Amino acid sequence: MPTFVEFTGTARLDRRTKRLVRRLGPDDIAIIDHPNLDRISAEELLESGVRVVVNVSPSSTGDYPNAGPLALVRGGVCLIDAPGAELFDEVKDGEPLVVRGASLFRNGSRLAAGSERVEDELARDLADQRSRVSEALEAFAENTLRHLREETALLAGGVQMPQLRTRFRDRHALVVARSPETKRDLSIVGPYIGDFKPVLVGVDGGADALVAAGYKPDIIVGDMDSVSDKTLLSGAELVVHAYPDGDAPGRARLDRLGLSSTVLPTPGISEDAAMLLAFEKGAELIVAVGTRFNVIEFLERNRAGMSSTFLTRLKVGEKLVDARGVSRLFRPRVGLGMVTAFALASIAVIAAVLIASPELRDLVSTLVERLRSLVGIE
Repeated sequence: MPTFVEFTGTARLDRRTKRLVRRLGPDDIAIIDHPNLDRISAEELLESGVRVVVNVSPSSTGDYPNAGPLALVRGGVCLIDAPGAELFDEVKDGEPLVVRGASLFRNGSRLAAGSERVEDELARDLADQRSRVSEALEAFAENTLRHLREETALLAGGVQMPQLRTRFRDRHALVVARSPETKRDLSIVGPYIGDFKPVLVGVDGGADALVAAGYKPDIIVGDMDSVSDKTLLSGAELVVHAYPDGDAPGRARLDRLGLSSTVLPTPGISEDAAMLLAFEKGAELIVAVGTRFNVIEFLERNRAGMSSTFLTRLKVGEKLVDARGVSRLFRPRVGLGMVTAFALASIAVIAAVLIASPELRDLVSTLVERLRSLVGIE
């Protein structure tokens, strides 16, 4: 994609990219602090319509195959890496800024000089990273094993579950996280949702995806930093994912909105917390939408190991299935309404044929008269 010779826009800053995307537009310059920009965040930036992104961290460190920066650039966004630039200290949200080449200016003074990430370079780097994926996996496995001792409470049942109004016992639970595929996968499992009426659990921004698809979440679980106020006010039960020591930063936002909530202190990511909640509350089946099922997606989480995620999958076991698997296995049952509609349509067709054919009407009349005579009806 061509470099901007000059672009003037409004500065929008947030160290949490998933929060920033909710207030971005094509006339903005997004300033982020996102090492190893993951694919989900790249897709959300593209959906926002923003045309320039300045990252004060390396968008790809080369530690593992990271397709996020390449997806962003291929989508037409100018991505500038300016590692170490102190833009979060020097720039205020809403200020007008100018991008010239790969440099950022305010009132003619240069604030940062970076390097534009171009498609050919990113594609070569990604191919090289994929050829060395075994090194990333070895480091990932070592980090995971290092954390296992700290998080074995997941398997030992040492996590205190909150009291809820919503009943999970002997029901299915649909756990929805945000991902580029969430919208598509929700449409795929629509017949399943209509037939089985599962408990709808939104994980942070996944709750917004449920609302956008026409559903009302029963429960919202997460840090509460990437879900809209409108969805939080929809009437769902709110469960704040807290650190194991009980500290729950996300609760402050709910308190400001005047919303009641409960806390679930557990290690790991909010997807893990939602699955554990459904499992411990007795869900018969847990269907996952937008959750991470492969190692590359785990690596994108940028955590020192993903032991809690592995342990969660191990504990939940055969109760957990992916939405795409459900869509392949599930066939909606034919309801009474569908049968009735088919019967009425058939009658309408027969009636139309009889009206159009006098000969056929005479034949039917003759058959009816003979039948009446045989059964003795005058």
